Amino acid sequence: MMEPVNVAIIYYSSTGTVHALAQAAVEGAEKAGATVRLRKVAETAPPEAVSARAEWAGHLEDTADVTEAGHDDLEWADAVLFGTPTRFGNPASQLRAFIDTTGPLWFQGKLADKVYSAFTASNTAHGGQESTLLALANTFYHWGGIIVPPGYTDPLQFRSGNPYGTSHVTGDGPPGEVALQAARYQARRVVDIAAFLKVGRAA
Repeated sequence: MMEPVNVAIIYYSSTGTVHALAQAAVEGAEKAGATVRLRKVAETAPPEAVSARAEWAGHLEDTADVTEAGHDDLEWADAVLFGTPTRFGNPASQLRAFIDTTGPLWFQGKLADKVYSAFTASNTAHGGQESTLLALANTFYHWGGIIVPPGYTDPLQFRSGNPYGTSHVTGDGPPGEVALQAARYQARRVVDIAAFLKVGRAA
């Protein structure tokens, strides 16, 4: 790689599934030579909703040391991977709340020309996974971003099956090796394309 690539992996996870995918994406990006920031978005659900589910409260506690995402992470990054559970076929409101604060950056053109990609999880098979990733892409279009999906660019993708981005069915248990490898591969592809862009701009 000619120049190091800065990658921000910004996610929301209530019970840990998307967090596991995000960690796999960190591994993939780092292995590809990138400098990586793993960032969670703020929990906006009321405490009583969180505490009503032991696994939700537990995950919040387990990830207390993960830095919360800020605008500087987006400015710093050459590429951004967003992770979210699907909520009725859309990104979680916690991630949307963060995205909805980025107007000033967008207005200054600071979100344009970066590489963007996304991954998700749902409780049931299908469960809105594709529509969640496509909904996030609408934001990337507005930002003037360069969307890099995994597509079917690796044999692994025929096993994971989602060309839009890594996805996992939480009802089947925690992400297994195929989903984790897909997240690593997606991040590696994002880094590779971002690196090509950096080299091209420098030239």
